[in-house]
Amino acid sequence: MSDAAQPTAAEVRAAAEAVKAALDRHLAAVERRTGDDDPAVYEAFNALAAAAEAYDEALYDRYDEVTPFEIPGADDSLPPYAGPEEPHALSVLIRRDYAVVEPQRLIAQARRVTDLDREEGAGTTHAALGIVFGEYEPDEIASRHKEFGLEEGDSTLWVEAADDLPEPGEWLNAPFDQADPEHLVCRFDISAVFDDETDEEEPAARVSQA
Repeated sequence: MSDAAQPTAAEVRAAAEAVKAALDRHLAAVERRTGDDDPAVYEAFNALAAAAEAYDEALYDRYDEVTPFEIPGADDSLPPYAGPEEPHALSVLIRRDYAVVEPQRLIAQARRVTDLDREEGAGTTHAALGIVFGEYEPDEIASRHKEFGLEEGDSTLWVEAADDLPEPGEWLNAPFDQADPEHLVCRFDISAVFDDETDEEEPAARVSQA
């Protein structure tokens, strides 16, 4: 990093003072909290995390040093639940990522379903993906992904509470755009980023519940 891009010593000092102030605000919010899901505590926690991260970055950029502590980011837990007390409907939002590591295996599996040679774009990965995901349920592909030449990436499942079901066809063009983290009942994540915490060879899971 060039000297021009580095923070000044005064900016590093200001970032440190911001951490101190955020610590005081967080403690005050905890002392005044009205329950386990007090939004003031949640907001103070996020402010403290942001201040600590800014200080850590400034300290490293200026002095090539790091702080001896780590505050988990806001994504590690759900925000306070603000959905209906008695949900009458729910949405289950699922995303799974895969890497295509063995295209020929994928194509071979698709050919077992239909004759790709008679289809436009025969024998291509693109055509095979369309056939495989059209033929098999997503859960079956998840459990048999290696047979299809796929490698698992991150995945997440959100359970969102609602008062009523949406109108038929209402969300089909943008299925995830209206997801509200404050309406989540629980969230289940699988990612390799948790491996260091669990010492597992396979991607580890984390569950958050409101």
